[in-house]
Parts: sequence; C-alpha cells; structure tokens
Amino acid sequence: MKLLFICTHNRCRSILSEAITNHYGQGRLEARSAGSQPSGAVHPLSLQFLAEQGIPTDGLASKSWDDLDGWTPDAVITVCDSAAGEACPIWLNDTVKVHWGLSDPSKLEGSDAHKAEAFRQTIGKIKHRVERMLDARVDEQRGNTLREALTGLSTEEE
Repeated sequence: MKLLFICTHNRCRSILSEAITNHYGQGRLEARSAGSQPSGAVHPLSLQFLAEQGIPTDGLASKSWDDLDGWTPDAVITVCDSAAGEACPIWLNDTVKVHWGLSDPSKLEGSDAHKAEAFRQTIGKIKHRVERMLDARVDEQRGNTLREALTGLSTEEE
C-alpha cells in the first residue's frame, strides 16, 4: 500500500512519518512525503532523532507534492493542521484523504532535553500508528473502509 504524508513545509512531521513507515512497514507499506510549500531542507533534529532510533535517513528530502506527479498513493495523510485545509493537487483525484494531526516538535522552544523529548514522543506516536496500521491490515482495504480505518488510528488513545 502506498501512503503519502503531507505537511506544508515537508521538513519534520511528514518526513518522520515517511521514514518510520518505510522502516516499520514490513514491506506492506510504502511511504513518501511532500509539502505544498516545501522548505527545501529536512529539519536537522528530524534526522538526528530518526538516526538515534536506528531508522534510516538516506534519501529523505523536503520536496513538493508536484515532484510526485505520476506516483499514485492509495491514501494521503496530512499531519499538520494547515496542510489539512489545503486543496490537494488534481493528480490525487479520488485518493482517500485523512488527517492525523501531530504537534510539531521542531517549533518548540526550550532546552535541548525538552526538544529531544518532543521528537521522541512524536516518533513514538507515529511508530505506534504504523504498528496499528499493520495490525488492522490497512494494506488490504480500499475506499471508505480504508478511510475509516486510518481515521480511527488518529482518534484512538495512544
């Protein structure tokens, strides 16, 4: 199953989601990420804390959703509130779209320890959702059933 994670700037939450999904997706889930207004650079702490967890970072890049034209996902998952309100590109047609609001650890002020904890919590939350996707066998679902399953993953207590 192909999943596209979207966040406006594609530098933190969508990048984390792409890397974690590809790492833990057991070959059943293929993820990419993109943004409507990509920053052009992955946030350095995203790379640092993915590597800390043993999650590969090779090939991660901040890119526009226009760069993925021709790659058709089975589902689009927005991970920031501003991206959830944006109109998706026309090439996504009737692709299942859901919103998984995630707090942005890259915007936190404070100590290095506070920032590290925020990144670790976000990574843990995404990993937990990937595990639940596999348990729910979302890769075998389509249409409204898939939409409901993915939406449920973001509303259950974690």
